[in-house]
Amino acid sequence: MSNLTYEARAQKHTSPVAAKLLRLMHEKETNLCASLDVKTTKELLELVEILGPHICLLKTHVDILDDFTMDGTVKPLKDLAQKHQFMIFEDRKFADIGNTVKLQYSSGVYKIAQWADITNAHGVTGPGIVEGLKQAAQETTQEPRGLLMLAELSSKGSLAHGRYTEETVKIAKSDKDFVIGFIAQNDMGGRDEGFDWLIMTPGVGLDDKGDGLGQQYRTADEVVSKGADIIIVGRGLFAKGRDASVQSARYRKAGWDAYLKRCEAGKSDI
Repeated sequence: MSNLTYEARAQKHTSPVAAKLLRLMHEKETNLCASLDVKTTKELLELVEILGPHICLLKTHVDILDDFTMDGTVKPLKDLAQKHQFMIFEDRKFADIGNTVKLQYSSGVYKIAQWADITNAHGVTGPGIVEGLKQAAQETTQEPRGLLMLAELSSKGSLAHGRYTEETVKIAKSDKDFVIGFIAQNDMGGRDEGFDWLIMTPGVGLDDKGDGLGQQYRTADEVVSKGADIIIVGRGLFAKGRDASVQSARYRKAGWDAYLKRCEAGKSDI
């Protein structure tokens, strides 16, 4: 796990997407990613307006939206990202052969490559998935794009561990610029080979321990001490009548305090 500051990592990172995100996290003093699984664009935009000041990254599932359009959803979302200085991560979890994911990423209703700074993919189909997504990004936009590989999941009984995780890390090594890190519960190493992967960890909750559908929650301290650079929080921010403004400030502080503690621990190890 990296005990360096986000600022120090940004200065030498090979990926423009990762470097931009690390700089933003340092300047804004937040490592909070908001995961908003809501059904209407109105709900999404209203929550983003509230949460925006506290987050470094917004994680979307746009295929849940009943009323998605490029003009009605993506344009105002991009405007809010500019206003509040956060990046956008479409949690598409691609899992097909290279040619198919290339089309899924760039085409169809959602045209994800046009507007999402970051997306993600399973390793189950092999390294062709990375090349297919990279080609789609290069052919779609001049803006830099980044890919996360799904190495570990937070759900009970997940098959993403052991050999699967090891092979997914190998796939990530196939592209140092496009693959920026992992969805994972632990650090994935790689620094001795020159990789500075971002670890984004879902399943962070300060109040709930689970949801009855297999989700398991850990605290910000727990996941950051295991290697998480960014904590992904969903329902803890807004579900069950929670005040999104209060909770986002609370989670932001918890994540940032855990990061500062890790940096301090790193200094004492030198």
